[in-house]
Amino acid sequence: MTAPLTAFENDGLRFRIHDWGPTDGRSLIALHGFPQTALSWERVAARLTPAGVRLLAPEQRGYSADARPSEVSAYTMDKLAGDVLALADAAGWDRFDVLGHDWGGALAWYLGSRHADRVRTVSVASTPHPAALWQSFKGPQALRSWYMLLFQLPWLPETLLGAAGGRLASKLFAASGAEDPATMARLLSDRTTASGAVNWYRAMRVKGARAAGRVHVPSLYVWSDGDAALGRQAAELTRNFVDGDYTFVELSGSHWILDERPDELAAAVLDHFERHPEGA
Repeated sequence: MTAPLTAFENDGLRFRIHDWGPTDGRSLIALHGFPQTALSWERVAARLTPAGVRLLAPEQRGYSADARPSEVSAYTMDKLAGDVLALADAAGWDRFDVLGHDWGGALAWYLGSRHADRVRTVSVASTPHPAALWQSFKGPQALRSWYMLLFQLPWLPETLLGAAGGRLASKLFAASGAEDPATMARLLSDRTTASGAVNWYRAMRVKGARAAGRVHVPSLYVWSDGDAALGRQAAELTRNFVDGDYTFVELSGSHWILDERPDELAAAVLDHFERHPEGA
C-alpha cells in the first residue's frame, strides 16, 4: 500500500497536503479558497472517500508555511496551476478530477480550460467562471465585489484584517454566513499569511497573465442562492463559457457550501463522476 502524501514541492516552494481515501481510488484534487485551508474539505472528503475517491487537498500558495512568496507575480493563475500539476505528478496521476471552492474554484476553471489534457472533470462550489464574473461587474455584482478593489492596495488590507486582534475580520466573515469566522480571522492575523492570501486578488492586475478560457471538459457548478459575494447573474452566465457537458446545481444557503451543505455537494460530485467516468 502506498503511504499517504504529506507534502510536495514546486517552484522552490514546499506545500502541505491532506491525503484522504483509498490510495487506488479515483484521483481528485480539492482546492480551498479565501480565507480557509485544506481542512475545509474534511466534511466533503468524509462523504467522498467511502465511495472510492482519493482526495488530495493541498494548502495552497500563501497558506503553506513554506510556500509564501512575497511577489504578487508569484500568484498568477499559471503559477497556481503549476502547483496543482506538480501535486498530480507527485501522486503519479496523469489525469485527475479537480474540485474547487472560492479562489480554488477560479483555479479549477483555469485548469479545465488550460490543461484539459490532464483534467478529467471540473467541479466548482460557489465561484462562477472568471469571465462570467467579469461580465457581471456591469450589474449589481460590482457592489458585491467591493473588497476586491480594496485588496489591490498595498499593506492596508493586511492591516485591516489583523486589526483589533482580528475582530473586524471575524465580523465581516460572520456577516457573510461563515460557520466559524473566528478561525478565519485567526488565520489572517498572521500578516505573512494575510499577504499571501490577499496576493491572489492582487495578481488579477498582473499584465500579461493568462486568464481562464473556455472549458471543454465535463463541468459541475454548485451555487448557493444566498451567496453574499457571488450573485445570480454571474452564476447564470457561467454556462456561456463551458463547451463540455455542463451541470448547474442551485442550493439554498450562503457562500460557505463546504460547511453548510457537504452532503449535497458530495452527492453532486459523485453523480458527476458517475456520468463521466473517463471525463471528456
